[in-house]
Amino acid sequence: MNAVDHDGYEQHELLGHRVRDIASRGEGELMAVTHEIHNDGRVVRVAYIRPVSGVEWSTAFANVRAVQ
Repeated sequence: MNAVDHDGYEQHELLGHRVRDIASRGEGELMAVTHEIHNDGRVVRVAYIRPVSGVEWSTAFANVRAVQ
């Protein structure tokens, strides 16, 4: 796992690169990876992806794959 800052943002090597969300089949630039604490105390890694249209979406980081 990569370093996480005090705001919960992970410094991931795919930031700024083109990725695919296997859940939605959408592609775009990985803008952020956050570590969010849910009500049950679990920490979940969330990826934020921005496609060419500019409308970002979020997905579980486990769904993210680099586009070759």
